[in-house]
Amino acid sequence: MNNRQVADILYDIADMLEIKGEIIYKSIAYRRAADNILNLGRDINDVWRDGKLREIPGVGEALAKKLDELLRTGRLGYYEGLREEIPPGVVAMLAIPDVGPKTANLLYERLGLMSVADVGRAGREGKLRDLPGLGVKSEANILAGIEALHRRTDRIPLGTAWPVAREILGALRAGCSALQQATVAGSLRRMKATIRDIDLLVASDEPEAVMDCFVNLPLVEEVALRGSTKTSVILHNGLQVDLRVLEPARYGSLLQYFTGSKDHNVALRELSLDQGLSLSEYGFKRDGEEILRSDEESVYNTLGLPWIPPELRENRGEIEAARRGKLPKLIELSDIKGDLHVHTSWSDGVASIAEIAEAARARGYQYAVMSDHTQSLGVARGLTPERLWEQRAEINRLNEQFANFRLLQGAEVEIKADGSLDLPDEVLSELDVVVASIHSGLRQERERITSRLISAMRNPHVDVIGHPRGRILGQREASAVDMDRVLAVALETGTILEVNAIPDRLDLDDAHIRRAVGMGVRLAVDSDAHNAEGLAAMEYGVATARRGWAEAENVVNTLSLNELLELVRNK
Repeated sequence: MNNRQVADILYDIADMLEIKGEIIYKSIAYRRAADNILNLGRDINDVWRDGKLREIPGVGEALAKKLDELLRTGRLGYYEGLREEIPPGVVAMLAIPDVGPKTANLLYERLGLMSVADVGRAGREGKLRDLPGLGVKSEANILAGIEALHRRTDRIPLGTAWPVAREILGALRAGCSALQQATVAGSLRRMKATIRDIDLLVASDEPEAVMDCFVNLPLVEEVALRGSTKTSVILHNGLQVDLRVLEPARYGSLLQYFTGSKDHNVALRELSLDQGLSLSEYGFKRDGEEILRSDEESVYNTLGLPWIPPELRENRGEIEAARRGKLPKLIELSDIKGDLHVHTSWSDGVASIAEIAEAARARGYQYAVMSDHTQSLGVARGLTPERLWEQRAEINRLNEQFANFRLLQGAEVEIKADGSLDLPDEVLSELDVVVASIHSGLRQERERITSRLISAMRNPHVDVIGHPRGRILGQREASAVDMDRVLAVALETGTILEVNAIPDRLDLDDAHIRRAVGMGVRLAVDSDAHNAEGLAAMEYGVATARRGWAEAENVVNTLSLNELLELVRNK
């Protein structure tokens, strides 16, 4: 069994435990172990043979015994027992937006539905609406979710692909002396929210030596194609990686061409033709004579342009801006001075406040806002006012230990179905930063869900709207919210809109970020971390902000602590 197969079994176990109604931490534990096995970087069979399963983060004694049984026999009794209780088709229902574990169990227990197709058939026959807790609208939402499920692609989230690409590049640089330059390319270099596969580019005078290093990396399970300039492999986690190698003199044009996008490249080729040149991955040609470019900047300079950051290369006005000298000075990760949206073990996080503080300080932050869920989000153990004040005491104790860093107390306040907030104003007024978000009723019609967000923005104590469109990539489409109205009200009220950096969200997306930037709406790039490691997601949020042409001045958590506090006080 490869890493992907083992991880998929653990993911299935986590889903089945949720459907059974087991305590949430059991499911979280299995998912964490599955994530780490999927991104292990070596064959799990080798780890098992070396007796080092316990060294995988999230794998304790009990799970190590289960993995040993699975890898030794190809079967797992615990897993098979769960599958007898809950058919695989019921687990597959969880892929339908708006169908959670409780609903999946309800559909199975009450109607005997055992597949997504069964659910669709029952919905079209009007059989879902009479189930407890559903209704006509829920039935329609489930049918719409099934249609959305059928539209999904096999694209890979940025947060899955980027660490893998970085690991491969590190291994190649460390183990291949023939390599001179190497980087990611394609939509991954442009930091799109999802990609199709991983493209890597290398400059070398010894392509065969580079290919040998590549195909023999521990992450590689299968060589799908090997050629003189391109090799494709399949990794243990199932991802495909394509490597292209050209001589260093052509590396600039190679990098520019394979970074894309297609539309950007077409526009550059047209510009080249206007100047009597032709441009390809091999370089320029004029009257049949080659003009080689070893670095990407000189490719753009040859066309009379400054270098254009990869995140902007979508043919959305970046070439015209470059010609006029009007390219934005894009925000950098180093500009971020704090994080406004972090969860702890006080609600559904798995790290203590002290652990979050240590991780934030290690990143060089001046501040971090503890933004745990509030009381009406019961599944996340949301905080009551009484528990918020208990948390405040712990934050105050910790702040006494810090110099040049401060923990702030906030909350991710739930926006209820009628647009009201689930904490009273007198409580909200005592918090440093208030993030307001919608987690339920995301399939409401356009007017209603838009009104909920606008109602929250008009509350003087709400500083930030969290993940405004509520999307989860590959799982849940964005809500029908009217972003034109939301952006207009955000500008009017001074409400900050979040760029949620969780790789499965990246919400706001780049298109709405650019509109916000153009209007002067303030943004916050937040990790929405639920553990200390999750703070690193900030990288993906900043990349998404860059795709939306955001500069540091557009993002409030590039402000110093005092500047931020003054801003939210004056909202």
